[in-house]
Amino acid sequence: MHDGRVRPPAAVDSWELPPVEPGQLGAGALVIVGGWVLSRLVRAVLRRYWTWRRRSPSFSSVFASMTGWVVLALAVGAGLTIAFPSVRPINILGGLGVASIAAGIAFQAVLGNLFAGVLLISREPFRSGDQIALGDVRGTVDEINLRETVVRTFDGRRVLIPNSVMSSGVVTVQTGYEKVRTSVVVGVAYDADLERARSTALTAVEGLPSVARDPAPQALITELGSSTINIELRFWSGARQLETLEAQDQVIGAVVRAFNEAEIAMPADIRVLEASPSFTAALAGLGRGDDGGRRERSAPS
Repeated sequence: MHDGRVRPPAAVDSWELPPVEPGQLGAGALVIVGGWVLSRLVRAVLRRYWTWRRRSPSFSSVFASMTGWVVLALAVGAGLTIAFPSVRPINILGGLGVASIAAGIAFQAVLGNLFAGVLLISREPFRSGDQIALGDVRGTVDEINLRETVVRTFDGRRVLIPNSVMSSGVVTVQTGYEKVRTSVVVGVAYDADLERARSTALTAVEGLPSVARDPAPQALITELGSSTINIELRFWSGARQLETLEAQDQVIGAVVRAFNEAEIAMPADIRVLEASPSFTAALAGLGRGDDGGRRERSAPS
């Protein structure tokens, strides 16, 4: 039956799916597959190019992957447009914009780590293999990805530090330069010949293979202790943790041997203990008690 009302054709057509041609579906699928192959090729080429440019492995891997994902996304958009001509790219972008806003609100911490990771990898304040310190964490950087920085501590533990913490904290890059300076304090007696002690220490340090010749080692008098005059030995060595520890070990051993051969005394610290009034009174009372006991034992029966 006809109710006499005329329905607008747009209201009927809006619920009808547009016709899809099999050829269009095949062409769209080929575009997507071709885009996937192209994205893999772009990743491989960029990874080798940035490695050739001596960029870090993290930089090469992350930015090559990001470029590949962009190429793949463009190919998917082009394939959908070919397969479904009625689907406009602006509609897809609009839907992605709404989804991006919702995802940004729900995953603020994750996105913050991602953006911080991009900054760390692009700026490269440190690279994989560098030794760093952040708070209580000290070790070698194993990997820098978009979410976290992986550090292997000097005692063999694997620590994951979020990139937002790395970008906002104070990071010490121990291997940022080729050499670092280390100090060792040696105490000599007050009656020792200071110039002879300093020259003996410098002679012992300068001949060590782990100590750098430039800058040259220094021996500076820095403190008057309770029983010693302290001489601070400053020397430079390799920047890695093991290199500094080995240099420090060799310096201490060489200086001690040189001072012993030169008969330069290195006295221990003198500590003066003062008894409190209550302790003094207790000792006095204990002494009186012992005297009384002796008198009782010595009295005739």
